[in-house]
Amino acid sequence: MSNPDRLSGLDSAFLHLERDGAHMHVASIMVFSGQAPSYDQLLRFLESRLDRVPRYRQRLAFVPFEQGRPVWVDDPYFNVRYHLRHSALPSPGEDAQLAALAGRLFAEQLDRDKPLWEMNLVEGLTPGEDGQPRFAIIVKTHHALVDGVSGVDITSVLFSLSPDEEVSEQPPEWIPRPLPSSADLIGDALRERLSDPAEVSRAARALVRSPRRALSELGGRLEQTGALAWAGVRSAPHTALNQPIGPHRRYGWVNSSLESFKQIKNGLDGTINDAVLTTVSLGIGRWLRRRGVDTDELTLTAMVPVSVRSEDQAGQLGNRVSALWAPLPVYEQDPAATFRKIAKKMGDLKHSDQAVGADTLTELAGFAPPTIASQAARLQSRQRLFNLVVTNVPGPQQPLYLLGQRLTALYPVVPLTKNTSLGVAAMSYCGRLSFGLLADYDALPDLGDVVGDFKAALMDLGRAAETDRHRWDSAEHQTLFSAHTPDKATLTVA
Repeated sequence: MSNPDRLSGLDSAFLHLERDGAHMHVASIMVFSGQAPSYDQLLRFLESRLDRVPRYRQRLAFVPFEQGRPVWVDDPYFNVRYHLRHSALPSPGEDAQLAALAGRLFAEQLDRDKPLWEMNLVEGLTPGEDGQPRFAIIVKTHHALVDGVSGVDITSVLFSLSPDEEVSEQPPEWIPRPLPSSADLIGDALRERLSDPAEVSRAARALVRSPRRALSELGGRLEQTGALAWAGVRSAPHTALNQPIGPHRRYGWVNSSLESFKQIKNGLDGTINDAVLTTVSLGIGRWLRRRGVDTDELTLTAMVPVSVRSEDQAGQLGNRVSALWAPLPVYEQDPAATFRKIAKKMGDLKHSDQAVGADTLTELAGFAPPTIASQAARLQSRQRLFNLVVTNVPGPQQPLYLLGQRLTALYPVVPLTKNTSLGVAAMSYCGRLSFGLLADYDALPDLGDVVGDFKAALMDLGRAAETDRHRWDSAEHQTLFSAHTPDKATLTVA
């Protein structure tokens, strides 16, 4: 029987991709309205709920000689104080300072000898427009532990639906399991390989029972995988988005009404995801032309992760993702025309072999020997199969509360791979949709321009989607909020 605590092939690949300045953690900035809890109060609260997410008290154990994928084991030295950090912004505590702090935190790699997560309580934010005090929490979790969709499920462990929910701060007793020895780790891995190569066994049995059918199915899966690979190889032109990255990061966001995206998709007959990708295409096209790039006939390729998590897997940690290669026609400056092209292409892709091919690669990663999987992951990081990653994760639409304080904004983060200097994550929460833009600090010193171009693109797209049935209320949709790491250093005098 396979070990449920062993990393999947995909989870393990995220470990191998973490090198040369690439940090494979997903993250988010959460902004709250109200008085910040004290550090000790938040600490006790976390301790009282960690039993609901056992992985948060586990670290990785690596199999000697790479004879198996790593396994999750209880950390006997777990100390929640290491994982919960405390920061304060200097006066005046503007959102740009929060973005700069986030960029610095996102640039720090998680320690693999400890559970792969960190949380930072941030005080010192300026009050909100309603005059209420604000605070933020910045969370990082390694991609090997959780993907974007299951990350949304984890927040339900920490948050409540009511500000008046009673909170027990008495942590239940936790006794860690003994650490396995090196002999245990390699022995378990070899036994699993011999006793439970489930897919290999099924394939062998199928081949014996019906060789013609089995070979036909295998050929079909190879065709699907080939379709995915060819879609990547023939795409991804070289741009300023594709250059070696360093360890440092800039971060910015654009926060808009979710209703804006609904009106856009209704007015132009598509989906919210089409509206998200169109905003990205229009925004990056503007930015490239500002840099003097000739965008005529230029189509970029976005790698769009797609959740394949079933309903009965909701709330489980680990990665259940596939991927599509989405074209971004940055040569097209007409918002409506851009939307139609992206909507048509995405509709075609959902019924093509690409998505199934990505699933096939994910399955194969689970059965590849770890040394081969490691080399494959490193090879992938050197290829220019896509220009950037664009994620779109639907979040909860009801208000969430932490220790009685309401979550007012949620800004997501997708990590950068070795040769991509910009990653775009979109996430909706409680009637708002936010773009989180993570950039390499040196490769994109003008991230502020990209943020501004996203805002302008969204407004242009909204106006283009206006119809007699779907009116675009400029006053309502002007409520765009944004911030980013300052392009130039400023000195704050206390």
